[in-house]
Amino acid sequence: MQPSRPLPLTRLAGALAGLTLLLPGPLAMAAGAGEASAAQLQSLEAALNGEGSLDSVLESGPGLDPQLVELQRRTLLASFPDARWRLSAGRSLRDGRKTVDLQVMGSRQEGPTRYRLQANQQLVLSSNGSRINGQTVLREQALLRSGDADLPVSLQIPDAVLTGQRYDVDVVVDEPLNGAIMAGGITAVSGQQRASLTSPGIDLGALGGGGLFKTVQAPFSPGEQTWAVLLVHPKGVVSATKRVRVVADKSQLNP
Repeated sequence: MQPSRPLPLTRLAGALAGLTLLLPGPLAMAAGAGEASAAQLQSLEAALNGEGSLDSVLESGPGLDPQLVELQRRTLLASFPDARWRLSAGRSLRDGRKTVDLQVMGSRQEGPTRYRLQANQQLVLSSNGSRINGQTVLREQALLRSGDADLPVSLQIPDAVLTGQRYDVDVVVDEPLNGAIMAGGITAVSGQQRASLTSPGIDLGALGGGGLFKTVQAPFSPGEQTWAVLLVHPKGVVSATKRVRVVADKSQLNP
């Protein structure tokens, strides 16, 4: 097949690929930072949902720019007007730091087609006592669907890999195709594309099996890789993005 055209779904997927739910964060947080309190999490959730000011909750710090947070929040709302953010306490890490689970869900109607977004992050948020002033993004995944029924798919992509490691980027359709013809493609999203919310071009090819399967190599320096996926199925279209942390130490694979 020819490279994908800028259909409505791919435009939304491009914005999704560049958009971290809070914002792109560093892989390591400054040592000694205090943790965000339950009250601060409630205030942040309210502000993300337009029920308060982000400036009263956030201040600039490691991986955190309140102006960028607001810009990206408005960008997501432009594509999904009913988007809602939800924050909840997550599990504690092995070093004792507490995590925050952040979820955003939203939808968009374009003609007869409705698009549904579900995206998740696992974060560590730091605080100076009065405002949240830093974050680390540990896990990040977003899924965008069209069609009347949710096509069941599984993203089998690791959250973290070692530098230079070869690993699988697989997207599996969890039900038999029963003769249906499916097309799809996987592409890497550059840091520049993420920052500018630019849609990556995805080459679509006919899929003979039950999904997309690709083996890739991590860079030889710590950092991150982001993957964008597009599946076209008679029951609808699925687009997904997944961020993979690239670390140099095995202990960082499962913090």
